[in-house]
Amino acid sequence: MKNNLVKKLTAATLATGLLAASLTGCGSSAATSEVAGTEEKTVEASSNAGYRTLDEIKESGTINIGVFSDKSPFGYVDENGEYAGYDVYFAERIGKDLGVDINYVSTEAANRIEYLQTGKVDIILANFTVTEERAQEVDFALPYMNVALGVVSPESAVVESLDDIGADDEIIVISGTTAETYLTKNYPDIKLQKYDAYAEAKTAFENGNGVAWANDNTEVIAFSLENEGYTVGIPSLGDQDTIAPAVTKGNETLLKWLNDEIETIGAENFFHADYEATLLDTYGAEYEDTLVLEGGK
Repeated sequence: MKNNLVKKLTAATLATGLLAASLTGCGSSAATSEVAGTEEKTVEASSNAGYRTLDEIKESGTINIGVFSDKSPFGYVDENGEYAGYDVYFAERIGKDLGVDINYVSTEAANRIEYLQTGKVDIILANFTVTEERAQEVDFALPYMNVALGVVSPESAVVESLDDIGADDEIIVISGTTAETYLTKNYPDIKLQKYDAYAEAKTAFENGNGVAWANDNTEVIAFSLENEGYTVGIPSLGDQDTIAPAVTKGNETLLKWLNDEIETIGAENFFHADYEATLLDTYGAEYEDTLVLEGGK
């Protein structure tokens, strides 16, 4: 069944979503939040600006980056208590090139915008899909991966179309995600079972609390490949989107630096290296060139 799934998800479909990641890399020595067991405190933005400029970040010696702590292979805390994942691999390069330590701040999908607007983090690197609605509240840098939505379901009752969803059936989603927004807008009659955390949604799905789980296709494909008994019956749903870093609205100096950084490291094929270091074991090499965005292109 797994081989059939991989064959079903063609390069064109997967190009819209597999890139996200699984890093064997490590968090910076000063770069863990309470989730990873440190007492590092976030250096928050001043109340006047609502964000820290690039110079203020450099002067402080620390940058606060919001990442997932429970969403393997994108952002998670490994068995050694270190942050790992595709986004963390990228974050480590940001810290290195800025010459600062990293304070990782554990975030959930629903509070990514809030953490930027309140100055709790300087950058969000948490599988953040670019949408017009979100761009009204935060500033997105250049993208670094492709993504679409996908739906995973048990092999014993595969959901291949949203028309298969019965009146009493429920689809599991994570609050604050594009899956929740898309289904609410386009399929208002489908009942949604919402969870704040990725781990909670995963557990609920494994316990059979919903007939399917809708999320970024990068995530549901990884879940189906890593867990026996599940199939991605809908590998691509809705628009084809991109994932990008986000900063607080109006933080022009940090945004410009990020865009320049993405273009610079793109010239050395950084995100291909990231893929090979973090995603190869999960997704294989077949789709690398079609999934990876270098230099924001």
